[in-house]
Amino acid sequence: MSQAKQRVVVLGASDKPDRYSFKAVHLLLQEGHEVVPVNPNVDSANGMPVLDSLDQVTGPVDTLTMYVSAHISDTLLDAIIALKPARVIFNPGSESVALESSLRKHGISCEQACTLVLLRTGQF
Repeated sequence: MSQAKQRVVVLGASDKPDRYSFKAVHLLLQEGHEVVPVNPNVDSANGMPVLDSLDQVTGPVDTLTMYVSAHISDTLLDAIIALKPARVIFNPGSESVALESSLRKHGISCEQACTLVLLRTGQF
């Protein structure tokens, strides 16, 4: 079980139970974290309303976990910086060396990891 409960934004949240982002939202909720799902193409995920963009997220963010390709995330640098997450997790398939480098320059911690594995192993 994770230690401190966090406010986690899931970028690329899905309403399809077979998708890893759906499973991440479910497990984050199960672990007691506050989850903010974001995806402009989905209305709800795990019974929760989904925001259209990072610009709609208000309040502090402990972790932004990425489930979108670099093609999408590379266009979101300004929105991620404005969000000011304490850390960004690049899940497999979402890695972006350019974005990660830019975020680090703005003091945002980044890691290439799997949110599901981190949660299941108590390392989240």
